[in-house]
Amino acid sequence: MTRAERARELTRLLPEIYPDAHCELEYSNPLQLLVATILSAQCTDKRVNLVTKALFHRCRTARQFADISQEDLETLVHSTGFYRNKAKNIRAMAARLLADHNGQVPRTLESLAALPGVGRKTANVVLGNAFGIDEGVVVDTHVNRLCTRLGLSKHSDPVKIEQDLIKLFPRKYWTRLSHWLIWHGRRRCPARKPDCPNCELSTLCPSAKTLGA
Repeated sequence: MTRAERARELTRLLPEIYPDAHCELEYSNPLQLLVATILSAQCTDKRVNLVTKALFHRCRTARQFADISQEDLETLVHSTGFYRNKAKNIRAMAARLLADHNGQVPRTLESLAALPGVGRKTANVVLGNAFGIDEGVVVDTHVNRLCTRLGLSKHSDPVKIEQDLIKLFPRKYWTRLSHWLIWHGRRRCPARKPDCPNCELSTLCPSAKTLGA
């Protein structure tokens, strides 16, 4: 089976397996999703969601995120790890929103990726989920792992993996594709002990025989 054929089958099967797949970060607006995604680096969505309950009660606007003290923000986000850098980036990002975007989250990849603490992956998360814009594919650790196991990419660099996925899947699926793969990675194909015997994709997966042995 070629990569293109495998991609077509995945496009057919994954929506059936995970019809409710969605971003598991909790947010009410683009700014909240942007902040939550920055906090999610090297941290679980579950932990981020616990932290943002109090954080979003304290800070509701870009001005409030920019004005909160570094110390107070560090205290609020401490349990997400790398809290000093995350707090610094969030405050700087909010200040840039005020200076360059009238306090609003921009809707282009270029403008988002130029914000402090925001790279291509975070920009794709915000564009796809907050604005419904399929600009690229989010490649996190789950997507990276599954692309290797499913034979969709031979690369380990997220940018190169994303380019492979963009060539294989129609644009209208890009945001949903990341959700499908992330959900499969969390529920069926974790880094350790993937559940190959019960995997719905085992007939498509070139790694199933070796990983499930």
